[in-house]
Amino acid sequence: MNTVLDVVSVAVGILLLALVLDSVLRTFLVPRGLASLVTRLVFVGMRMVFGVFARESRSYEARDRVMAMYAPLSLVALVLTWTVMVLGAFTLLFHAITDANWEIAFETSGSSFFTLGFVRPTHGLWGFVLSFAEAGIGLAVLALLIAFLPTIYSTFSRRERTVLQLATRAGTPPNAVNMLVRHHAINWNDRLPDLWQAWEEWFAELAETHTSLPVLVFFRSPNPHRSWITSAGVVLDAAALAESTLAIPASPEAAICLRSGFNALREIADYYGLDYDPDPAPDDPISIDRSEFDEVYERLGSAGVPVRPNRDRAWRDFAGWRVNYDSVLLALAGLTMAPYAEWSSDRSLSYRRPRLMQRGPAKRPGPG
Repeated sequence: MNTVLDVVSVAVGILLLALVLDSVLRTFLVPRGLASLVTRLVFVGMRMVFGVFARESRSYEARDRVMAMYAPLSLVALVLTWTVMVLGAFTLLFHAITDANWEIAFETSGSSFFTLGFVRPTHGLWGFVLSFAEAGIGLAVLALLIAFLPTIYSTFSRRERTVLQLATRAGTPPNAVNMLVRHHAINWNDRLPDLWQAWEEWFAELAETHTSLPVLVFFRSPNPHRSWITSAGVVLDAAALAESTLAIPASPEAAICLRSGFNALREIADYYGLDYDPDPAPDDPISIDRSEFDEVYERLGSAGVPVRPNRDRAWRDFAGWRVNYDSVLLALAGLTMAPYAEWSSDRSLSYRRPRLMQRGPAKRPGPG
């Protein structure tokens, strides 16, 4: 290194490598939701591009087809970004350390990264050190990517299997009232605790996988009218209605399912920096008004489902449960551009909590 330009080239090259390694480690190896600058920029940039095409689509089905490609193509874009950054970093290093001209430095960098071997490093030991280091980084990224993709798709498959099972109970799009009516019609009210327990486990896995593998948040269901977030909302609403409105024995499984559910949604919201009140009061505003609850109360009663006679008390209890997940459910439905479902995505874009309710804790940044 004979000039200030060489020193700057080395510094910039090392910085680029540090950014790439930070992004690779946080994406593949760190078992928690930690987004790097590179990952965030790629996913935000891709979301802006896809948002333009999705807005121009006239129907939801068309928007869903567009957004179905967002997560997979963003992963591809992230890998391509890493590749370009590594190639650029080692081009700078080869140029500064081995005194190769820019063309030879780029050829040596490309040959080393892709392990092509058509360019032999020059200028002795440092040339070989740089070439081996770049080849090692390229192979490591490829190996981690190969191991990473099956994990993503196996987790996605488990999530969607449960979502599909819910469709047989709650319909498509899912609906909490339909779910409770069907269970009553086949005399399965006594089996609701088993359902709450199964979804408690689903929420626990959701919180772990969708923060450590946050791209899963944007992987869409095969059926455009199903979504993990609207399914989560339906189960939470059904559990809240069962605890507040139905004249059936109280179920600790339902209460635990509700807590597991809103905690899972909050953890995902934390990753994406979405606002919510972490400690709402039971009488704080929610996106559902009393007339909508009264309509549901009548629908349940008309279908023969046993409801509690004190409607006012039922409304207060339901609102007291719903306030724990109301804003975070709507925020995630809006973030993922979820399909239509009552009491979640049908109001996710228009509803905003009052300013005084936006007292959430500091949030971690994330892609998307």
